[in-house]
Amino acid sequence: MEDQKHGKTDVPIQVILEELASKIDYSHPSKFNINRSNVLDGAFRGFRRKTYDPKNCISVRFSDDRGMNEEAVDLGGPRREFLRLLLESLARSRMFEGVDGHLNLALDCTAVREDQYFLAGRAISVCLVHGGPPPCFLSRTLFEAIAEDPQQCRPVLNDVVDCDLRQKIEQISESKTLSELQSAIEPMIDYLANAGCLHSIELTAKDQLVADILHFQVIQRVQGPFERFREGLRTLGVLQKLQMNPESFSGVLCHSKSDLTSEVMDRLFSVKLSTPGSNRMATESNVVAFWRDFLQDAEEESGESPTLHDILQFATGSNEVPPIGFSPQPSIEFLHEGGKYPIANTCVNCLRLPIHTNYDSFREAMDFGIRNTQGFGMA
Repeated sequence: MEDQKHGKTDVPIQVILEELASKIDYSHPSKFNINRSNVLDGAFRGFRRKTYDPKNCISVRFSDDRGMNEEAVDLGGPRREFLRLLLESLARSRMFEGVDGHLNLALDCTAVREDQYFLAGRAISVCLVHGGPPPCFLSRTLFEAIAEDPQQCRPVLNDVVDCDLRQKIEQISESKTLSELQSAIEPMIDYLANAGCLHSIELTAKDQLVADILHFQVIQRVQGPFERFREGLRTLGVLQKLQMNPESFSGVLCHSKSDLTSEVMDRLFSVKLSTPGSNRMATESNVVAFWRDFLQDAEEESGESPTLHDILQFATGSNEVPPIGFSPQPSIEFLHEGGKYPIANTCVNCLRLPIHTNYDSFREAMDFGIRNTQGFGMA
């Protein structure tokens, strides 16, 4: 329902992204040449190309560490893998800082000079609309600054990465007397002058001083990068939709617990069984039971065995269900003609399961196949 006061709506994220994705032109691909050891560099080269248009579909060619082209035609799988790796690389880049899953913008002169903050915002927009996984690494503070007025957002102490600075701010916040406050402020005189926070020292103004310091450190200090980052998010109309539907976007941009479970995985994959009553179907039904046990074990156990995210990544190229959903729907087929290990065709989201007569051998084959395959293809 629309909030008449704020002009905001409550539309499911998948509906929003499907609307934006309806404008993608699949007849004119934008090509990306990517090496997994330096995904961000390859992505930024592609975004900077004069012929690049975010409305064009994405075509990705990976190269291995020796520079040899992998034999793959991008019908979806390489694109999803590229977008997953791109988001992972962004979160690890020098443009962001903070605790995993709760990142704010960092100030990096090279990124400013090369306009990488704009490209980072564009990368997130492209990922969402072109079927990539959810970023889920922005802090609530950064998200609120993007969705609302950055001058009105209120950073918290945990947004400050510098441990020494955070400790000094804590000392100001915990001051009980004017003398304690003056002692806490003394080591920060130069910083406060630079931040424009050198007010008359009064105990009653302590909380406002702390708020001003936090706002300067987290928001004002990176105002230039923030504006470019937000400008990048305008790509494909994402920023406008985000500001109209902040609650819909918060779950995919900010950290949230993954809802991937064995039940979700079981429902996600359609099983293509042989003719009812045939010997093949009887064999397949047995393997389906093994498959469901395998999913349950992946959910309940920890260790060296593949996780549910590993299994999904092996089958589709994405380790999370994209906010826009999968197209086509992931499916399961069976390797009746031999083959001990699973095979994945990520271009069409098809996982082909090996035929085994007992669960232990099935699980062993699945564990080995999934753990020993990089990217798309055959185990």
